[in-house]
Amino acid sequence: MTRLALALCFYIFTVAAFAGGVWWFAYSAALDQLADRGRSDLSLASDRLMQQLSQYRELAVLLSDHPTLVPLARGEGGSVPEAASLLLRTADKTGSLEIFLASAAGKVLASSTGAEVNHRELPYFRRAMHGATGTFHAQDIDSGARVFTFAAPIFDASGRTTGAVGVRVDVSRVEGDWIGDPDSVFFTDGLGVIFVSNRTELLLRTRNDGSAVGRGGVTAEYDPTTLRPFIDHELTDFQGLSIWSLDAGPYLPERALHLMKPLPLIEMTGEVLIDVAPAERVARLQAAFAAALLMAFGAMLFTVMQRRRALAEQLLVEADLKAALELRVQERTAELSEVNENLRREVAERQDAEAALKKAQADLVQAGKLSALGQMSAGISHELNQPLMAIRSFAENAEIFLERGKTDIAAQNLTRISELARRMGRIIKNLRAFARQESEPMVRVNLGAVVDAVLEMSEARLDRADVTVDWAAPPVPVLVRGGEVRLQQVILNLVSNAIDAMEGSAGKRLEIKVEQAGARATVQVRDTGPGIAAPDKIFDPFYSTKAVGAGEGMGLGLSISYGLVQSFGGAIRGRNAEGGGAVFTVELATAPIEKAA
Repeated sequence: MTRLALALCFYIFTVAAFAGGVWWFAYSAALDQLADRGRSDLSLASDRLMQQLSQYRELAVLLSDHPTLVPLARGEGGSVPEAASLLLRTADKTGSLEIFLASAAGKVLASSTGAEVNHRELPYFRRAMHGATGTFHAQDIDSGARVFTFAAPIFDASGRTTGAVGVRVDVSRVEGDWIGDPDSVFFTDGLGVIFVSNRTELLLRTRNDGSAVGRGGVTAEYDPTTLRPFIDHELTDFQGLSIWSLDAGPYLPERALHLMKPLPLIEMTGEVLIDVAPAERVARLQAAFAAALLMAFGAMLFTVMQRRRALAEQLLVEADLKAALELRVQERTAELSEVNENLRREVAERQDAEAALKKAQADLVQAGKLSALGQMSAGISHELNQPLMAIRSFAENAEIFLERGKTDIAAQNLTRISELARRMGRIIKNLRAFARQESEPMVRVNLGAVVDAVLEMSEARLDRADVTVDWAAPPVPVLVRGGEVRLQQVILNLVSNAIDAMEGSAGKRLEIKVEQAGARATVQVRDTGPGIAAPDKIFDPFYSTKAVGAGEGMGLGLSISYGLVQSFGGAIRGRNAEGGGAVFTVELATAPIEKAA
């Protein structure tokens, strides 16, 4: 074999090895991206299932204290028809399969369906009789439907359990909202059975022997004749990621990334299968491109070598041509070096620009707060000067009353001085907290306290603008996840915009509401101004409806507020209200109240 053939074989081997390396890196990167997306999608699906099931769990707990049901369970009288009517109406409104009231002996006292099954020996009822909320899932004996059951205990005055309220829900109703999701998601219980899934071909498949999964379980029970073997798959480990090779029909991928997440609250494990065909396709395209590029480069290199050989053979007779060729090579090398240096310089400049942009964004948020403080400066001066003058007057009066021996009146003046000093301290504390540049992570924040602080800082400006404020703090704290100072900036920006929007209007009124619904809480700010001209543009940077040159900012307030709310995992919306004016709604995730041990 000639040297040329050996070199060609070696080059082809090198190209193949390089293309394989490119495929490996591209496939790894694509799988990592799929894994990140899959974990996020699995968490969303798991949270959605937990939230939907928790509604029925909470329904059972709420009904366990209902005045129509408690007397029946305690044996203190009560109307069975009235209780059955209540349970039927509640089942119809909530979509429950059945709601029943049972005595301590397990006998059904009232039911939305009229069923008279004794629940005494069932696991969820036994757990309820021990004073805890019982959870159980199983197949319905008659219909074969998959059912989740929640049972909440009913206590008498001495704390003894006298009965239980049970809520049964058809799982197919819960999973109906996400049956068409692109990824295959399923939830497996401790017995290895797939109980919930957005793919019907996966339901009631078990990883265990079906004969070992029967009735009478602690957490679930099944009819073994309805269980199916688990789908056939081959497991491959790729850098710690589990890849399944499947042959399970047209609605499941042939090769999929398998991820898992434990859900101990409902004693299940969430799993997802993500099609890796797009990742393989991208990796193959990148590897093919790299191979084609190297082959083209090799062809060019081979051509150059052939030409150099021809030139070498003519070296003696074409010395001038060789010198010119070498000069061109040197010039080309210099150009490439210059281009490389320019690229490095451009990369450094872009990195510096990115750092400057991040600093500018942080400065812009702080500048927005300082701008708001500047607008309130006149009112703040009035808020502080007024108590100072009053303190001086009360102090002089107290001195005179002390000289006259009227200590009781002097004590009243000193009390007023103390109250005014506390008010000034509260104003200064709110301003100092608002002006500082907050960088702490998200914590639990009381929305009512945030609104109170904003209204206290804006009190002077609201008085000057003759704006009536309609605000009542919620009876219990509404806690959300966020940053206290950054939330104050968002609410202050909405209040300031509302004041500006109502300028020149008659009957100025600002309405603020704080509400909580499940795992979400909202703050609603409504004004009686002219409304929003372009609702789809209000969160765009530099968009403003204020007159040019009016000195009222550059249209960045709502854009900054949008970014702050997004950083808390929330949402902010603006719309025109019925009857005039604008309504802005800030929606945030609630934070649970910590209970003492």
